[in-house]
Amino acid sequence: MRRVLAVVGLICWAISGAAQNAPAPEQMKPRVAGTVVRIDLIGDSTQTDNAGYGRGFCGNLTAQVDCVNMSRGGASTKTFRAMGLWGKSLATKPDYMLIQFGHNDMETPEHLDRQVPIAQYEQNLRGFVSEARAQGIKPVLVTPLTRRYFQSDGKVHSDLLGHAEVMKRVAAEMKVPLIDLQAESIAYLDGIGEAEGVKLGITKKDAQGKVQPDKTHLNWQGSYVFGRMVAVAMGKAVPELKKFVKPTPMELPAEGVLAMKVINGAPFKVVLVGDSTVATEGGWGPGFCATVTANVTCIDLALNGRSSKSFRDEGAWQKALNEKGQYYFIQFGHNDQKPDVARHADADTDYMANLRRYVADVRALGAIPILVSPLSRRNFKDGALVDDDLKEYAAAAKRVATEEKVTFVDLYAMSSQYLKGKTQEQADEFNAVAHADAAAEKSGAGKPDRTHLNDHGKAFFGRMVADNVIRTEVELGPNVNGLPDGAVATLPVQAAPTDGH
Repeated sequence: MRRVLAVVGLICWAISGAAQNAPAPEQMKPRVAGTVVRIDLIGDSTQTDNAGYGRGFCGNLTAQVDCVNMSRGGASTKTFRAMGLWGKSLATKPDYMLIQFGHNDMETPEHLDRQVPIAQYEQNLRGFVSEARAQGIKPVLVTPLTRRYFQSDGKVHSDLLGHAEVMKRVAAEMKVPLIDLQAESIAYLDGIGEAEGVKLGITKKDAQGKVQPDKTHLNWQGSYVFGRMVAVAMGKAVPELKKFVKPTPMELPAEGVLAMKVINGAPFKVVLVGDSTVATEGGWGPGFCATVTANVTCIDLALNGRSSKSFRDEGAWQKALNEKGQYYFIQFGHNDQKPDVARHADADTDYMANLRRYVADVRALGAIPILVSPLSRRNFKDGALVDDDLKEYAAAAKRVATEEKVTFVDLYAMSSQYLKGKTQEQADEFNAVAHADAAAEKSGAGKPDRTHLNDHGKAFFGRMVADNVIRTEVELGPNVNGLPDGAVATLPVQAAPTDGH
């Protein structure tokens, strides 16, 4: 979607190579207690949890399966390896891998770097199969899920048939179990028709900022429909795995039920909690609330000077829970750094424990938690943005989000990346004036406030949060207002399940 603020230049942020090749959490953790088999999903956005069939697939397996989703939005057979994801996947040491690529390998007139000729696609698949087997892993090939390209005859006309045929040939020649998801998904969609098929997908914004059906990615209901399809087909293709497939299709969990109500137009409430960099006086909260449609009640309960510890200790968290919102955005860090006993929480210990408690409390309410890393400070030295200890809190928040399977908005990384392209003078255009917290910290008369935001900063960083959260918490997309293409420059974005086509 297109962003709303006038910004000079085009900024496109992606995870750095170092970050991509860092140890994945799945590598470092032991198998889930009580499980007897580990199955990895290896593929692109149509296999991810938030935009593909991943969570529906895992949800239809018994508790004896440790189901690990290593898929990545935007990945192809080329880039999955180049980003280090294939090495990380092998390191998880699964018993089985379900490998599905094609959407992002397909060549288009744009000639994107991830795209490869179909002969190279075949070679890459054969490499995955051989290398998995060399590690004692049993590969299962999955032809790509069809896009929902309905034509005037009421039937799906897939653009992935050639890649599906290559996948089937590789499976036959290398004697690999095959799940023909391309054929099964086409048959299913032809049977239910376009109107019902659209209901299984998410939405996107067109060049005019209007909501349009996304014909590739899936909502919760779509994930459980096609995830069930893959699970059942796996049991047929690999008979020894059939006993791990639940006998009847699973119903959506509470989070999925809520998400489907939202994507189908039900009104809902968003509650923002955190410190002064979220609060109404000098934070991004008002800018975020300004982006949402009238369908959303947006309440900013963040408070100046609070940390993940003091916000709870003072009773502010209970007041937030009493609002009974459907989505809770949670951002702390600036004041967790402070040395006083009332607020301090070490990044890797108490801070992480506090965030886990917030997540658990929100889920106990039947709502959906979203973690946001702290907004960067705007201090420069010798022309370079000064790193501070907030990056430790950002990393800790990301780790909690990953382990708890919570949507994460890496505002610290995105705001830092944006500011690194600016000068101190340009960054100071976001500064608040006479903010209460700045005075309390005795910043000194006339000293610039490079932590809090003026109205321009509130709108800018609020939009950054809004435009990025909908790329992962996909049901929120129709509830964030977009603007026409070309009206503004693109803000930084973080990697998301919806990357790719």
